[in-house]
Amino acid sequence: MAEALVEARGLTKKFADFVAVDSIDFDIFKGEAFGFLGPNGAGKTSTMKMITTVSPITDGKMTVFGLDPTTQGRAIRQRLGVVPQEDNLDLELTVAENLYIYGRYHDMSRASIRERIVELLDFAQLSDRADAKVEALSGGMKRRLTIARALINDPDLVILDEPTTGLDPQARHALWDRLYRLKQRGATLIITTHYMDEAEQLCDRLVVMDRGAIVAEDSPRKLIQTHAPREVVELRFESGTQDEHVLKLDGVAQRTEVLADRMLLYTDDAEATQHEIERRGVHPEQVLVRRSTLEDVFLKLTGRRLID
Repeated sequence: MAEALVEARGLTKKFADFVAVDSIDFDIFKGEAFGFLGPNGAGKTSTMKMITTVSPITDGKMTVFGLDPTTQGRAIRQRLGVVPQEDNLDLELTVAENLYIYGRYHDMSRASIRERIVELLDFAQLSDRADAKVEALSGGMKRRLTIARALINDPDLVILDEPTTGLDPQARHALWDRLYRLKQRGATLIITTHYMDEAEQLCDRLVVMDRGAIVAEDSPRKLIQTHAPREVVELRFESGTQDEHVLKLDGVAQRTEVLADRMLLYTDDAEATQHEIERRGVHPEQVLVRRSTLEDVFLKLTGRRLID
């Protein structure tokens, strides 16, 4: 049985009368990439802040490395690498100087820091930017530097809060590659995201959160297999005509979701479903066939889309 680095039971966070995290249970094991998937406001960041000991627990129990965050916060933080939602790099310093300062925060020797900087700049694909001011870097480069900085102390657990928010698709994929390589090296990762493709790419196991609660937990593949048929047929109709078509298509698929801008038909045989749509005399303006995703799982479990 793998070692549990984080164990939580009944973990709760309240702000006055507002319950941000509502009595959740989870375990995070050494060597896995564990995800918290959900929309903004689901309680993901509040959970991360309790794990990193920067926000006190309101109720319940949690240990990190077997230590109590309430009384042993400093010892826990020394073994963490944290990548916040927003880059908080020192723009006036160079790339290498940003890494050096963080190494000193962790009481590392100058020789160890210099050696580590070379390794991390290579990992982050920033070796040729070591002496460049951070202000001149692109958004993707800054994000990679923020991740490299979090690794300076060779942490036992790396926490990434919405790591690719605000990045363009090319930068997102470049960052995924770096995180995948980190995972291959045996790092333990905690990732919060509202991007279902990111969770599918990076996470071995995840929990789906909504309104502070955990509504499902498993590997991405098993969550999709359990909660959604294999394929989805998306239909778009001319403005103002969707309601009449919804009635005509009653029972055409295993499950139907009607959204403001389109209709989703969940089926194990998209081709047969399309033939049945035509047989009923329905002619959508646009038809898209795709495989089921974690967003479809979330929609089924909560009635809401991941990105509202």
